Amino acid sequence: MTPTCYDLTGRVIVVGSGIAGLVTALSLAPQPVILITRAALGAETSSGWAQGGIAASMGAEDSPALHLSDTLAAGDGLCEEEIAATILGEARGAIAALEAFGVVFNRHPDGQFKLGLEAAHTRRRILHVAGDGAGAAIMQALIQRVRQTPSIEVLEGLEVRRLLVADNRIGGLMAESRYRRITLYTNRVVLATGGLGGLYETTTNPSGNYGQGVMLAARAGAVLSDMEFVQFHPTALDSPQRPLNLISEALRGEGAIVVNEKGERFLGALPGAELGPRDMVARAIGAEISRGGRVFLDAREAIGARFRQDFPLIATLCGQAGIDPAHDLIPVRPAVHYHMGGVATDLRARSSVDGLWIVGEAACTGLHGANRLASNSLLEATVMALRAAEDVSSAETRSVTVPSAPSYPPATDLSIVREIATRDLSIVRVGAGLTRAVTQLLPHIEDDSPSSDAAIVAISIAVFAWLRQESRGAHARSDFPELSMVALRRHMNLREILDTASIIAERSPGHTIQRKDSLT
Repeated sequence: MTPTCYDLTGRVIVVGSGIAGLVTALSLAPQPVILITRAALGAETSSGWAQGGIAASMGAEDSPALHLSDTLAAGDGLCEEEIAATILGEARGAIAALEAFGVVFNRHPDGQFKLGLEAAHTRRRILHVAGDGAGAAIMQALIQRVRQTPSIEVLEGLEVRRLLVADNRIGGLMAESRYRRITLYTNRVVLATGGLGGLYETTTNPSGNYGQGVMLAARAGAVLSDMEFVQFHPTALDSPQRPLNLISEALRGEGAIVVNEKGERFLGALPGAELGPRDMVARAIGAEISRGGRVFLDAREAIGARFRQDFPLIATLCGQAGIDPAHDLIPVRPAVHYHMGGVATDLRARSSVDGLWIVGEAACTGLHGANRLASNSLLEATVMALRAAEDVSSAETRSVTVPSAPSYPPATDLSIVREIATRDLSIVRVGAGLTRAVTQLLPHIEDDSPSSDAAIVAISIAVFAWLRQESRGAHARSDFPELSMVALRRHMNLREILDTASIIAERSPGHTIQRKDSLT
């Protein structure tokens, strides 16, 4: 299949149609934008599945300073305070922007926002849309506005396979569908490709989302940061379905409790108990399941007959599994939910590659630190999309240096990498397992096998996790259970990651690596 080439000099390409991608495209109007999405517009995005809502300090007893304090506490020493303060301080503007795009937040009869409470927040500051279907409702409004915006051209069913780079500058991208391959030349690309939960067997993310933005940017030479911090949501619906359905911690915010199969409320020793930091709650629930027990959410007394009215989406999901949460216990288990790491960006969403911006979960701004505070993700996605659009608009339009295009890679195979990540990069890690993961992943990268794209993302997690010889936030190691005295964030490009991986692998008896020069 011979690719068709198009010169889009002067036009912006946005890759991804979650909240971050849609807000970026809308905010660039009336500039012409090409929006590329692997599935239908807004489909297969974590944004559309978000239940909790968006965190913003809008209440009379709240403030950006209090929101920042809670965020820093959850981030376990690794938040970039100045960056966090800036993003959280722009919450009101972000909410206003979403409302201008047609999002209707829940309000009281007097016009004040209805504000919910979630784990590790000391104030009610979670804004909802359509009850517990916030993500889908926000997406519906944004998609409708995108389709009404003539400056945005949407290319659906097209997957970006490689970025084209010359002299550390973006020159375009390569994309393909089942029927065609295209090469688009441009000097401005925004990646909004979402998270990496698809690397794992148990996740609340779309199964095909394995960190494509991280892979694309890494292959292009961009610096990655904090890759080891993978957040497990404590309460996914425990069922045979994959991916797992999320059971929002908004239930716990309304008083639902966590019990084991004996009816014991075992989280009492944790700070905040059911509303403690996600990493602690997830590990405690994981430990109960590891010992052979089962874990349940009990909302019968706290919510009871109000359940379907207050949480219609969760009630439907439970009903599909034969559970009536007004009268039954809800079986839950931890599942990969969010990635705090990603492509390192500044407050303008710029990566280390000229002409490449990253927004949403694929980016690592420093807001979340070692453990994301609940519902800060949609806020960050919106704020940084607005900031990216402003910066992209002011970026100099120059002629594109057409780089040489590599051959199209084979279709991605996730099966082998998913097995390794699930086994060795899970909720609790150990050095021997991390070494094993690195040793098994490296050959797939070096041989450029169908597993290589996913392996690049997984090996980045493994290397960062191997280097972090402590337990902090969402990163826990059984061989280094204590918090170290130094709160260190790492920034590495792919060459540095693979060099480190080779050193780790050399410690594995009988393993040899043949390094290649080309990684693009």
